[in-house]
Amino acid sequence: MDNREIIADNLAKKYGNFYAVNGVSFKVNSGEIYGFLGPNGAGKSTCVSMMTTLILPTSGKATVGGYDVVTQAAEVRRHAGVALQDIGLDPLMKSMELLTIQAQTFGYSRKQAQARAHDLLDIVKLSNFTDRRVGKYSGGMRRRLDLALALVHEPDILFLDEPTTGLDPASRRDIWTEVRRLNKEVGMTIFLTTQYLEEADELADRIAIITNGKIAVEGTPLELKSKLGTESINITFHENEQTEKAAEVIRSMADRVQTDRKVLRIYMAKAAAAVPAVMTKLQQASLEPISLTLTQPTLDDVFLEVTGERFEAERAEESVTA
Repeated sequence: MDNREIIADNLAKKYGNFYAVNGVSFKVNSGEIYGFLGPNGAGKSTCVSMMTTLILPTSGKATVGGYDVVTQAAEVRRHAGVALQDIGLDPLMKSMELLTIQAQTFGYSRKQAQARAHDLLDIVKLSNFTDRRVGKYSGGMRRRLDLALALVHEPDILFLDEPTTGLDPASRRDIWTEVRRLNKEVGMTIFLTTQYLEEADELADRIAIITNGKIAVEGTPLELKSKLGTESINITFHENEQTEKAAEVIRSMADRVQTDRKVLRIYMAKAAAAVPAVMTKLQQASLEPISLTLTQPTLDDVFLEVTGERFEAERAEESVTA
């Protein structure tokens, strides 16, 4: 298949008077990994559901591999694989059974389906667990099996909706390796929503951030980070109130400041050289920080700038370790 593009043109989904997605437009090029980020409720999963024919758009148009998601839904499903956020695997079945049935629904003979299942279990490193019922699989194993199910019919385009949520770092890296392989060796176009900014930075050729149902920014990870400047001074305080007070004290000498609870981020030219002056200003205001670091801009900074909040997965991980 030559056309492996995903195109959304003023796509919208309305529930009553509420727009979950409101006029979203983008183009994912053939063979590209496209990262789609946003806060909870921003419209990420709704976009994926429309593009994978699970729900109908209210207005606008979307094509997947050149096929219209409304009028040519069967062709979209034939050429696209989908691994959704919620894994619906029968806990009483085994991996070979699930993969064989899935292959047969796409027209494989039983013998062909079993051969395809064996190949996929090798790819996702589950060949040694074919006798175990899926209900006994770990979270990482279920995620890998879900990916295998999405690949049964050898799709040209793959939608991954938060494929590594809840996985340990080793399992997450395994998924990353397979995503890269599918993209580089097979030429698969991959549309990726994720809870991990590191994942988007690591995998995506381009990234879009959606908020309140609309795309706010789009570009390569490097382009998005470079728009924030070269360096930032990150200062941590004991209390949120100290951070807000520090922002007011420093604002006049900075190009831009961001507050994130107990952390103040200061963006300015020659940030490293400005550290002594910043510290003097804080001391004069009787503000004593816990720590100070210098960093290059990250996608977390971009996300905070665009949406006004930190990325959801990182907040969740902090609450677990706090």
